[in-house]
Amino acid sequence: MVQKSRLPVLYGAPVLAVLLLPCLVAGVELAINNRSESHSLLTEPGYEASLWCTVQNNSGAEELRWYRDNKTVSMTDGNKMNQSNICILPVAESDNGVRFTCKLVRNESMQLSVTLDVRFAPRLSGEDPAPAEEKSDVSLTCNVNSNPQAHMVWYKDNSSLSLEKGRYQIHQTSEVFQLTIKKVQKSDNGTYTCEATSVLGRETKEFHLTVTDKKPPFPLEAIIAAVVVVLLTIIFGIVARWEKIFKVTKVSVHQKTQWAQHSYCWEKALFNLRVIGEGGGEVQHNTAVASRT
Repeated sequence: MVQKSRLPVLYGAPVLAVLLLPCLVAGVELAINNRSESHSLLTEPGYEASLWCTVQNNSGAEELRWYRDNKTVSMTDGNKMNQSNICILPVAESDNGVRFTCKLVRNESMQLSVTLDVRFAPRLSGEDPAPAEEKSDVSLTCNVNSNPQAHMVWYKDNSSLSLEKGRYQIHQTSEVFQLTIKKVQKSDNGTYTCEATSVLGRETKEFHLTVTDKKPPFPLEAIIAAVVVVLLTIIFGIVARWEKIFKVTKVSVHQKTQWAQHSYCWEKALFNLRVIGEGGGEVQHNTAVASRT
């Protein structure tokens, strides 16, 4: 009977321990800066933000791990058990919206997060557009960085811009305030000012727009240059051909002169032969008489 009574006890002890384990884990809680729910932390650029994560209702040592968004934060060994602290120094504008999460290593489903709410005055940036031809479209892009979000307005030459329907379009997001002008005219020349205003301050940024005359479909300068090249080519061709013709003409005249001289000599020779053949004695006689004389 004794042996039979001991058997259930031996198997019952492990079962009891397994049943109690979820209860022990479920009782553990996390807190960041003494708050047991995820929340936002209001701060400003240049300040220090300190986050303390603690384990509550735990019966033993619990290891903690920090994440900056989805990346693990490197921690020292002495800054992991039951209580862990991270410090952001100095806080920057780029830290706005960053989420820091503390997790229980043994059970990462137990976690708590803090999102940084970094407040700063508006910051504007942008570049002047390239000179625009008449009848073309042009956009002025004003980049804005502000928390809280600023109220945005466009001005032209220090006066409120009258947004003519169909010609002006406004595109706005949390980071961009863009003005698009359709089919610009010479009257659109001027200085455009992007203004951002929030409870923390006011900022302006100027953009200079230059509208030029509409160029012809084919560049006039290129056409003139092409015509000049063609004309010069024709002139040089004519000059070269004229020189060739002149040389040929000169050679022809010279050849004709030589032929005339040769013909004269042949005719004279034939004449002398004919005279000698018909009356050679008389010629010799005349020649002899002339010699004596």
